[in-house]
Amino acid sequence: MLSSTAAWSSLSYRSQFSPKLSLKRTGGGVSSCNCKHGKGEMVTVANLAKQPPRSRQVGASPFAQRKGAEPSQLRPPHGTANLGANPANSCPLTPLGFLERAATVFGDCPSVVYHDTVFTWSQTHRRCLRLASALVSLGISSGDIVSVLLPNVPAMYEMHFGVPMSGAVLNTINTRLDAHTVAVLLRHSGSKLVFVDPASLQLIRDALQLLPPGHPAPRVIPVEDPHEKEFPAAPPGTLTYERLLEIGDPEFAWVRPASEWDPMVLNYTSGTTSAPKGVVHCHRGLFLITLDSLVEWAMPRRPTYLWTLPMFHANGWSYPWGMAVVGGTNVCLRRVNAATVYAAIASRGVTHLCCAPVVLNMLANAPEGVRRPLPGKVRVLTAGAPPPAAVLQRTESIGFEISHGYGLTETAGLPVSCTWKGEWDTLPASERARLKSRQGVRTPGMAEVDIIDGETGRSVPRDGSTMGEIVLRGGCVMLGYLNDDEATKAAIRDDGWFYTGDVGVTHPDGYLEIRDRSKDVIINAGENISSVEVESVLYGHPAVNEAAVVARPDELRGETPCAFISLKEDAAGTVTAADVMAWCRERMPHYMVPRTVVFRAELPKTSTGKIQKYVLRDLANEMGPARKGDCISIQV
Repeated sequence: MLSSTAAWSSLSYRSQFSPKLSLKRTGGGVSSCNCKHGKGEMVTVANLAKQPPRSRQVGASPFAQRKGAEPSQLRPPHGTANLGANPANSCPLTPLGFLERAATVFGDCPSVVYHDTVFTWSQTHRRCLRLASALVSLGISSGDIVSVLLPNVPAMYEMHFGVPMSGAVLNTINTRLDAHTVAVLLRHSGSKLVFVDPASLQLIRDALQLLPPGHPAPRVIPVEDPHEKEFPAAPPGTLTYERLLEIGDPEFAWVRPASEWDPMVLNYTSGTTSAPKGVVHCHRGLFLITLDSLVEWAMPRRPTYLWTLPMFHANGWSYPWGMAVVGGTNVCLRRVNAATVYAAIASRGVTHLCCAPVVLNMLANAPEGVRRPLPGKVRVLTAGAPPPAAVLQRTESIGFEISHGYGLTETAGLPVSCTWKGEWDTLPASERARLKSRQGVRTPGMAEVDIIDGETGRSVPRDGSTMGEIVLRGGCVMLGYLNDDEATKAAIRDDGWFYTGDVGVTHPDGYLEIRDRSKDVIINAGENISSVEVESVLYGHPAVNEAAVVARPDELRGETPCAFISLKEDAAGTVTAADVMAWCRERMPHYMVPRTVVFRAELPKTSTGKIQKYVLRDLANEMGPARKGDCISIQV
């Protein structure tokens, strides 16, 4: 495994602006790591007196000339020969500076709310500076990994600024993972320190026990929660999060990135189709996606934002930094269920929230005794999986205003959005929901999005039926996968595209729609069946709570759809496989109708709430090939 510094080097932007690292590998590790600067590059420590207050920076001269450029490319327009990058216009982009501005503009406004704890933006700014300062005093240095195992509590919000302001790289870990997976991530990342919620202390202890002999264990700092009485207090003398902040300097000169391409966060994919991969994002990419997301969602000043989306999930789609831009109030929520969400909306006057479709489904199907009248317009941004049109329609009928986007861990947010058109407002509700369930078009800050044919490499026609792979290019695309050159090269190819692995179509109006993951397309006697299309029909059934469709081997047709279904509580035992198949047969071509229906109390999910289709594929394969005339119903 590469050391932290060495691992970053393979993901760095290789230009005259960045230092180069040469590596010499032996056996299973790295024998040496030498820092060398490219020819013609001058790297200096900037005069701190000339830097902005409470900041410091290592700068690189931007004036080194690129080699190999064509003469015509070097000939500048008349009068601009000496113009270009200079120290005043080439300072690195980073979202961390949003916090200092928020403290100035919104200083006395509430920034973070949790139960009866309320911080202002001025207080949050000083707490984050204290955190950064304290981390440096503990020996954390630039490029070190600092991991966080927390739910959506105030400390989790502060980590998104304080950790990278120390120069370290933030690694948020999903609190729903098991000890084995957490140990794998800690080992792979080389984490130096872990902040841990009281509810996850046993998890981290078990994970540390699973680290291989000789691997240095990260230091553990508990983050106490005075609002959770069932958690015992830390023993006297324990360095807790709040005690750590006490030793930090609220006037700390936070560490600005030497280059905007420097790594800022390390996130791990959820592993829906394979083992988790470490996704590395830089300051520049996070700066761009943050502002892009605010523009696309038309975020107003000082919204009240409810944290239903875990901040460990792709850094909450960039909204921890985005809320600092607009001076929003971050309402933290440790537990997300229908009762807590509706209660928070009612008591806090929530205006915005983000969530996966599984949460939309939860809100739409909440019992009448749990639902509360919405205090006003509540705008919801959903992504993470293709939302069934039926779920969108039910949620909007309650009064939520839904927006839909598309992104991946590798894009740090949502660079594709189903941007709404005014002329769609007059359409029937079912048609509006169908249009809104599409993924949409690129956001203003995304350079290009396309769907290409895997064999020809050309764009698919805009016919809404020809499928290809969704590809992206733009500033928010990751630097690459940590310690995984092969996976990085497979995803970011020489043709300049990031290949998502998602299969979709382009409609005549230019809007994209996901039809499947490439691994989830069902090939039935030469016909491609989109499992997402079948699932959308199943979600329209009034008794269906959740649905997932995978391929089952078939002796005659190669593969046929196999539907796994969980029913709503009041519908259990009232619906048969024949009922489901009849419902589908009325609404889709017969070759797409599931020939196998499996009823389960609950479908298996990842720690981020996505249905684990690979688990269901294994179950379908274990059934063996379907035979002619089979029509199977299984109750699990």
